[in-house]
Amino acid sequence: MITCRDVYNLKLDGVELVAGEAGLDRIVSWSYMVQTRPYSDHMNRGNFALIVVDYKRFDFDEVAKSLEELVELQISGLAISVVDDKEPIPQGIIDRANELKLPLFYIRWVGASFVDISQSIGTLIAEDTLRNKKTGDYLYNLLFGYAINHKYIEKISGQFGLDFKKPYRAGIIVVDRKYGVNLEQDEHNYEFYGNCLNKEVMNMKGKPMFMQFLNKFVLLFEAREDKAIEHEIEKILRDIDSRPQFKGLFKSTCILGAAYTDPSKFGQSYAEAKSLIPKKNILPNPTHKKVISASAMGIYKYLFNSGNQREILNYCDSRLEKLEEYDHANGTYLVDTLLAFYMNGFAVTRTAEALFIHRNSLQGRLSKIEELLDIDINDYMEYLDLVNCILVKKLMY
Repeated sequence: MITCRDVYNLKLDGVELVAGEAGLDRIVSWSYMVQTRPYSDHMNRGNFALIVVDYKRFDFDEVAKSLEELVELQISGLAISVVDDKEPIPQGIIDRANELKLPLFYIRWVGASFVDISQSIGTLIAEDTLRNKKTGDYLYNLLFGYAINHKYIEKISGQFGLDFKKPYRAGIIVVDRKYGVNLEQDEHNYEFYGNCLNKEVMNMKGKPMFMQFLNKFVLLFEAREDKAIEHEIEKILRDIDSRPQFKGLFKSTCILGAAYTDPSKFGQSYAEAKSLIPKKNILPNPTHKKVISASAMGIYKYLFNSGNQREILNYCDSRLEKLEEYDHANGTYLVDTLLAFYMNGFAVTRTAEALFIHRNSLQGRLSKIEELLDIDINDYMEYLDLVNCILVKKLMY
């Protein structure tokens, strides 16, 4: 992905970085000329903003105000040009840009132009898009191609430094989104999220192949025994989802298929990961990991293939019958509460927050469960059996 550092490294005549060096790794999605308010109508996250101080629409007081408004919109960088180079950028604006870690460029009136910098940014983005498409095409063919021959494998391994004598596995990053009232803005935010994700994945030590496919993000990487790459993905997803611009709007999960040495089976690894997408919020995940795999099915995958599904379901139905009948008759959520209590590590406060209820209400629900089932909620063997029944029913339907 293109960053302000790439813009800086162009070394265009007449373009000088005057502040915000600490923010040069900010991603640039496009460049736009700042002209009319409200800026939110035409400026989006990651835009590189261009302002001309013409002393009519913009003087430096107006630039200072615009800088604050543009920062709220999370622009990536700002370039300022002054008509006839009448005066330098005030120190106060430079200090503010440094404080915000916002790359601030000065463009001499006689020298470079906004056309130069816009065209250069556009060219960088086009070249980067072409590189990503090339990688995506190779990965697509690996996962979905009908005839993966040795010659093609050698070509890919030479292009990307892959060693297909080692096992590789596919991963699918699924992003849950929270929509607002402005759907166009939502799409810009999602595109910027994808750009940030792309940048982080491309910088991974494990160097996975990566593409965006059908509104999901797909990876292929070496399956090492130390699971170093899985841990790196976990860290990246937690970091991105916790960033102020994304927190509460996006929640990502990477689902992994099994590892294979034979490249013709990489598509099978993808299919295994894809099959778990509808069940990602059901699988046991008390610690809320960002990376889960087919192995997370644990014992359940053997139950489904044993040929006695009806017997298993009958047992689960009998164990949960009283809770399900009570929920149906009273509009309560005792079954969901039982599972949520387990998923949240038996922590009352955390479970209550997850269910959006008061902790006293949670305690009341747990007491009702004990009463209906005639069990002690602290009997973990009993509790585990109930949780297994809930999960089996959710996973099998």
